[in-house]
Amino acid sequence: MNEVRIDKWMWATRIFKTRTVAAEACKKNRVSIGGVSVKPSRMIKVGEVLQIRKPPITFSFRVLALTEKRMGAKWTPEYLENITPPEQYELLEMSKISGFIDRAHGLGRPTKKDRRELEHFTNFGDWDDEDFDTDED
Repeated sequence: MNEVRIDKWMWATRIFKTRTVAAEACKKNRVSIGGVSVKPSRMIKVGEVLQIRKPPITFSFRVLALTEKRMGAKWTPEYLENITPPEQYELLEMSKISGFIDRAHGLGRPTKKDRRELEHFTNFGDWDDEDFDTDED
């Protein structure tokens, strides 16, 4: 076996959970070889380097061996080498951290502080007539 379809290989080496998802990634131009997007039917060879965009980072894998059969995770190092640059992993960490810090106001689940402020604002039962300045003297 000296050539294998790229979607089968990515599924077999556990890069993607299903072959359908692997094919969809190719169709959405998230898989490239040498900077050129590839179709799911593209045949790959040993030694080629794949770039796979899984936002926010781009993984890089070198093909060490070919297979069409799905394998256990402990066997994948024999078939691929992860050559993703460390900067990509730093980018992933930064996006995880900033996901909590840079949450736009009004998006996502309210924080405890938001909830307290909302309860304080909507708690009408605690207000007395003295809280309002009226001119009915």
